[in-house]
Amino acid sequence: MGQVLQQRYQIMGVLGMGGMSAVYQARDLRFPSVTKLCAVKEIINLAPDPQLRAIAVQNFEREANILATLSHAAIPKVYDYFSEHDRSYLVLEYIDGQDLEAYLAEYPGLLSQEIVLEWGIQLCQVLVYLHDHNPPIVFRDVKPSNVMLDKHGQIRLVDFGIAKLFQSGQKGTMIGTEGYSPPEQYRGVADPRGDVYALGATLHHLLTKQDPRAEPPFSFHERPIKSAHPAVSDQFVQVINRALEYEPEKRWASITEMQTALEGLRTTTIGARTKPATGRIGASEIEPLWLFPCEDEVRSTPAVAEGVVYVGAYDNNLYALDAQKGQFRWKYATEGGLASSPCVWQDRVFVGSEDHSLYCVNAQTGRIVWSCPTQGCVRSSPQVEYNHVFFGSDDHHLYAANVQTGRVAWKADTEAPVRSRPAIGDESVYFGCEDGAIYAVDIRGVLRWRFATKRAVTSSPALYEGVLYIGSGDHTIYALDVRSGWAVWRLRTGKPVISSPAVAKNTVFVGSVDHSVYALDARTGRQVWKFTTDNQVTSSPAIFEDSVYFGSVDGNVYSVDARTGALRWRFRTGAPVTSSPAIADGVVYIGSTDHHIYALVA
Repeated sequence: MGQVLQQRYQIMGVLGMGGMSAVYQARDLRFPSVTKLCAVKEIINLAPDPQLRAIAVQNFEREANILATLSHAAIPKVYDYFSEHDRSYLVLEYIDGQDLEAYLAEYPGLLSQEIVLEWGIQLCQVLVYLHDHNPPIVFRDVKPSNVMLDKHGQIRLVDFGIAKLFQSGQKGTMIGTEGYSPPEQYRGVADPRGDVYALGATLHHLLTKQDPRAEPPFSFHERPIKSAHPAVSDQFVQVINRALEYEPEKRWASITEMQTALEGLRTTTIGARTKPATGRIGASEIEPLWLFPCEDEVRSTPAVAEGVVYVGAYDNNLYALDAQKGQFRWKYATEGGLASSPCVWQDRVFVGSEDHSLYCVNAQTGRIVWSCPTQGCVRSSPQVEYNHVFFGSDDHHLYAANVQTGRVAWKADTEAPVRSRPAIGDESVYFGCEDGAIYAVDIRGVLRWRFATKRAVTSSPALYEGVLYIGSGDHTIYALDVRSGWAVWRLRTGKPVISSPAVAKNTVFVGSVDHSVYALDARTGRQVWKFTTDNQVTSSPAIFEDSVYFGSVDGNVYSVDARTGALRWRFRTGAPVTSSPAIADGVVYIGSTDHHIYALVA
């Protein structure tokens, strides 16, 4: 360990060993200020047989040339390749995760159909990409140990050492892994339908934990899936069994056809899953439509109206940007940072500032209409209803101010700062407080009820069918009856819940400082799925069509499937993302503490 290759790649540890190769974790020393990791695959050309040495070099060059032509989220990027003495090296993207063979060995009991089905669909997607390549690429070695599950729950296909550019009718030597390879591959035939067979064998192994290498070849039909795993549906078994037909003509005609069959088995009811799902590959790396630089961190949530994005930054400014192109329109300068998220109502924009005031600004010109001073920082995000704007202040009050004049109609007393955004419904105003309470007051500011949690409530409430959903610093997500304030249910997460819930189709979506976003049944609080990031999720989810969008302190903006929790894509910013997304016309607008506002295609 510690050896440096090409004066650039410092070997940090061993990731895997094979007969004539090894894979190392390495650090790229050209990035001295950060630890940029990569994987270095070493081909050892020390075999006494010259033919074996030639095969090793040929496989290495094939893998390098194939990977260099590919661009898919599930395929590791190739960065470099070179030779030193009688060894060849391939430098690849480092995947922080675990291969499915190791995952399966450690998993207690049997994997659920939902998990294996999602993995199967992901593998189909990357194999379709390979088979549609010009010329087509046959992977030839699909098996659990060549499939990585990365830390984001994405499936990654690794080890292209024996992948082959497909030419119809061409034969070669038998290559692959016994038990997973189809019969024709033993005869040197590399055909895309061979990958169909190997995928079927892989899914059989994942569901049953029966390693085909330890069984007689081509004996899958003698070992029915349901004998080992009765919970697997007949339809899933039929899809796998057809993939495992001995004759290629009897299998699925293509991976695309198999993918369609698998996708037809997906559960359509949002609350049907009880196991956390893994990421479904979409475009894991996307380009922004535009980005706009501010002079300080952007922590607030943008507001979008009439083709304009309004967002506050810690440079004290409220910005107005063209939603389509990100072009600057105007900015209004306050005397403090803006953690408050703007609210647009008719031709006015309302936003709070840490200079202790709430501002009303003309949406077209950016000129001040009025300001409402308080005795504390205004970090709460305003809401407009009943011709009044409601907002909290660190001076321990919730305010109701006239939208036309800014005159305070009333203010409700609490025992600590109010940073929660109010929710308004049924002639009541609901909000959380840093004193650990959730309040309900009527539209005159008179207390209706108060529910005590054990820590500060910075989270903002969501109202849905007579129930209020909100998080607390006591690690808990609460569902409260809006009339009485009684708890309908509660669910404890691993750490504080600062994120604000979003509700759709009887499902509550909310983040936690425990690094996860939860999807919960709105009626019972039962966990539908949980998606885990690499750091705290204080961003509040937003829902658009069948997807959920949110940021993470790990620096990424995420899009996940609302039904399954499967990752659709993620976008990397330059710093933690505590801002929450706003979505309009199929575009996600979100800020980052890297001082930028981003527009991303949903």
